[in-house]
Amino acid sequence: MPLGSDKPGSSEEDKLSDSSESRNRAETSEQALGIRQRTPSPHRGNTPQSSPRFVSVEELMETAKGVSNMALAHEIVMSRGFQLKPSDPAEGSLEKRVQSIVHKAFWDCLEVQLGEDPPTYDHAIKLLGEIKETLLSFLLPGHSRLRNQINEVVDLDLIKQEAENGALDINKVVEFIISMMGTLCAPARDEEIRKLRDITAIVPLFKAIFSVLDLMKIDMANFAVSSIRPHLMQQSVEYERTKFQEFIEKQHNALDFTQRWLEEAANSLVNSGADATLAPAGAAASVGPAFCPLTVHNHAYMSLLRWNHRHTPFPETLLMDQSRFEEMQMALEQLTVVAAVLLIAYNVAGAALSGLPGFADKLKGIVNVLLAGMHIPSFNMNETLATIGEKLCVEVNSCLSQHGFTQLSADKAAVLKGQTQAVVKPDNSVRKLIDSRIQTFLMSYLDSSHHKSSPVVPGGLVPIQKELEEIAVKFSRLVNYNKMVFAPHYEKILKEILSKDESHSMGKSAGQG
Repeated sequence: MPLGSDKPGSSEEDKLSDSSESRNRAETSEQALGIRQRTPSPHRGNTPQSSPRFVSVEELMETAKGVSNMALAHEIVMSRGFQLKPSDPAEGSLEKRVQSIVHKAFWDCLEVQLGEDPPTYDHAIKLLGEIKETLLSFLLPGHSRLRNQINEVVDLDLIKQEAENGALDINKVVEFIISMMGTLCAPARDEEIRKLRDITAIVPLFKAIFSVLDLMKIDMANFAVSSIRPHLMQQSVEYERTKFQEFIEKQHNALDFTQRWLEEAANSLVNSGADATLAPAGAAASVGPAFCPLTVHNHAYMSLLRWNHRHTPFPETLLMDQSRFEEMQMALEQLTVVAAVLLIAYNVAGAALSGLPGFADKLKGIVNVLLAGMHIPSFNMNETLATIGEKLCVEVNSCLSQHGFTQLSADKAAVLKGQTQAVVKPDNSVRKLIDSRIQTFLMSYLDSSHHKSSPVVPGGLVPIQKELEEIAVKFSRLVNYNKMVFAPHYEKILKEILSKDESHSMGKSAGQG
């Protein structure tokens, strides 16, 4: 029997999958949590390992189900636009080829049966039974009249008797099914229902009916998701905390990478002397504030925006949001380049361009278009920045001419192009300045998330203010939610780290004394 979107008899769970982005996030979370079972602990180097704990298949399956449910609930809460979509194997894939072969075999068999004289309705009656079950699943408890109509018209025992006696009018049954689908479907499916009425051949009609029923299942599932989201949001913190606790009780050393992440943040603050660039606004540069749990924790979250996702394991407590942090990191890297080249352009052009309405947005749009795909391996940043430099010269000269100013001299144009191309280097002074200000703003935003006032955008970032504030809101929301869910684990780990650091500092002081 066929598999996939037009498969008769597949369960609703087999028909549904979430949007590709959300599905990838959930799969990544589950896979990473599973891989952690075989990943060496960063703290096991000189410590004796405990005996391995053997886990039954049932326990593993139960744990996997818990992780999957937790990941799905997290996506529903965190992704306001979360929706389920039909699964569809990639074109040319083995799954797609097998699916097509099995589908064709099934529908060809049905066509042969219905083409016999007299027709054989065995397959067709099974399909009618599956359609009936699906229609009944759409009904609410109060839909007694519709339920009675479906049971009366799609009476399988009666249909079998009529088929055996050569009295079955299958077209009449199918007409009722289409009419009932039109009654139960969302308004968005009215066009699909209308197309069903135009199909006259019975086998293509059955195929089309199952396809539309799949879409109706998706609609019902998404309606259910939107209905439970408000209730889930109220319970999500406790739910995720409980599910994660169940997971770590079965997973040996389940918080190794979380501990290492927080330890590295504390060590970074020690080594940098609580660098004022990343310290919260107004914080004193003394040892005390630098080692308070909140400072270490916020510093750790900031490090996620500079993460090496390819080679460094992500903290277990943040796995479900890893793709979100990676997206923000890439967006910030692009914004850094955009702001850097715009700052260079305005500095070279002088006061003539400052205050011209819309010009900065025009330049920003041009630069963003040229930087699209900058994180693709084949992207050539050197060539792109050279093109951006040329384009900036043209646009700046055009704007200067329109407003009655002298165009850039050859020397200034060369400086603009050269400085723009120099932004390719991560240690470029302009790029580092913009990056530092972005980090300062984000840390200040994180620190002010419990206050009503938002931090002021630093100089040089005004052209990207809208995009930067959007990322800051998203970043702050993720961080605060994550803190609420995993607060008990973070408090315990940070207490251990800071106690260790305090003992170490006291030991050094005593030695110096």
